[in-house]
Amino acid sequence: MPAVVAPRYDPYDVAINADPYPHWKRLRDEAPLYYDEKHDFYALSRHEDVERALMSWGSFSSARSPILELIQADVDFPSGIILFEDPPIHDLHRGLLSRVFTPRRMTSLEPQIRELCAEALDPLIGTGEFDFITHLGKFMPMRVIGMLLGIPEEDQAAIRDRADANIRVRAGEKMHVGETELDIGIEMFAEYIEWRATHPSDDLMTSLLTAEFEDEHGETRRLTREEVLTYVTVVAGAGNETTTRLIGWAGKVLADFPEERRMLVEDPSLIPNAIEELLRFEPPAPHAARYVTEDVTYYGRTVPEGSAMLLLMGSANRDERKFENPDRFDVNRKVRGHIAFGFGLHYCLGAALARLEGRIALEEVLKRFPEWTVDMSRAELSPTSTVRGWETLPVSIP
Repeated sequence: MPAVVAPRYDPYDVAINADPYPHWKRLRDEAPLYYDEKHDFYALSRHEDVERALMSWGSFSSARSPILELIQADVDFPSGIILFEDPPIHDLHRGLLSRVFTPRRMTSLEPQIRELCAEALDPLIGTGEFDFITHLGKFMPMRVIGMLLGIPEEDQAAIRDRADANIRVRAGEKMHVGETELDIGIEMFAEYIEWRATHPSDDLMTSLLTAEFEDEHGETRRLTREEVLTYVTVVAGAGNETTTRLIGWAGKVLADFPEERRMLVEDPSLIPNAIEELLRFEPPAPHAARYVTEDVTYYGRTVPEGSAMLLLMGSANRDERKFENPDRFDVNRKVRGHIAFGFGLHYCLGAALARLEGRIALEEVLKRFPEWTVDMSRAELSPTSTVRGWETLPVSIP
């Protein structure tokens, strides 16, 4: 009999990243607490375990970032990066940003988002092909975040490209943690912030510059320029990448499941639910790391304090213990409990915006192009260790 090979998950392995789901299923079934000796991390893969760990910030800390390489490098970060914080400072900073990401403000963006989609897609009618990433995924989210921030249109692409470059890696390699990579680019926004301070407008920069709040020391004050710069940089980076990947996955998955795509064409009211199913089926951010602050025990095994834990949301969203027939993409599924946006206090602040952009993008694509096929010979997965999705996704359209 052939030797039994133990289950394995390597987040830097190109072949595994191309289709991680069989590997994650083996982890769920055979190694629900997994330890990787090569990269020195633990991982949880079942929905119940991942969801509970995401809630347990006291044991699973974000203060050293949600990125495995940064946790292991033990890097210091400036205050204000809410993804890299725990309460009470996290709650203070999140409260400030939540003043901007209100449901009313997000809803008000719909006409502009729809116009941006039309601007991207209308010139492609009759050409026979387009690229979900190049023509739409890299264009529309960048413009929306630019509008929110108050960044001039002519500078938005450069800012997006800088943010993207900070998370790119060579295929099969870890993110290199050095001075260049840790320079999150706040100097790119310094001039904008100074200009906006004397030219206020209805945008995020102005809101942050004028907001008064009570800080952790009980002092009522406004944000410093450095704090505003950090906030703006976080929003610029986080707001582009994941929505771009969501749009790409819409193109790929609906090509793989054409009968589901036809249902959406015939009944566009299903599209909001289809976005939820897309997020469950192919989450743009498939995992998040945490620093273990105390010994924790899973399945009879202790994870020691000081370890790095990878929480596999992509695996959790395909867990048979939570979702019936999880490897089936079903636009009519009653999607409850997916954790594509995380869970608990670090639930994605921009989730409503991502859903809005995803829904409008899919509505506008299907209006113009009800059918397409992916040219896999030219499609490329994005080389990052933090998000998973397409760098290019060219499709043929009748």
